[in-house]
Amino acid sequence: MKCQTCDETATVHMTEIVNGKKREKHYCQDCARKQQLLKQQDLNLTAILQSVIGQNVGEATKELAQLTCPTCGIKYMEFKAAGRCGCPDDYVAFREPLMPLLERIHRGRRHVGKIPVHALQHAAAQTVLLDLRQQLRNAVEREAYEDAARLRDLIRQKEHADEHG
Repeated sequence: MKCQTCDETATVHMTEIVNGKKREKHYCQDCARKQQLLKQQDLNLTAILQSVIGQNVGEATKELAQLTCPTCGIKYMEFKAAGRCGCPDDYVAFREPLMPLLERIHRGRRHVGKIPVHALQHAAAQTVLLDLRQQLRNAVEREAYEDAARLRDLIRQKEHADEHG
């Protein structure tokens, strides 16, 4: 869409409703500035969202607006406006309001997705090693030293294969 003043690409779009009639205006950044349509302090999206949501939702939103991550300082409403957290601690700081959102998006509270093949193979190898180590402890307790030596060698062989395989 073109600016209605200078034929540049319009990036500022205004809609006015006057006497029940809708009028749209489209300006480029420079023309919008010249007509004083853009004022930096008025374009604080977080404040605008807090105000609009606060008017429509009420007291619960006021509490959410006060939530702030102690680590990165991001406010809950900033997170909500941006759609992403500022640091990993936000998940703890915003846990209560995030849970319904995550449940709605992911249909649950726990990840049940796929596991990469190499991670699955690594987990299986670790399970086998844990089982062999338990067998080794049992053999030592029973004083079955030949079995213990065989298990020790098998564990070393599997560890070596994991490191180089």
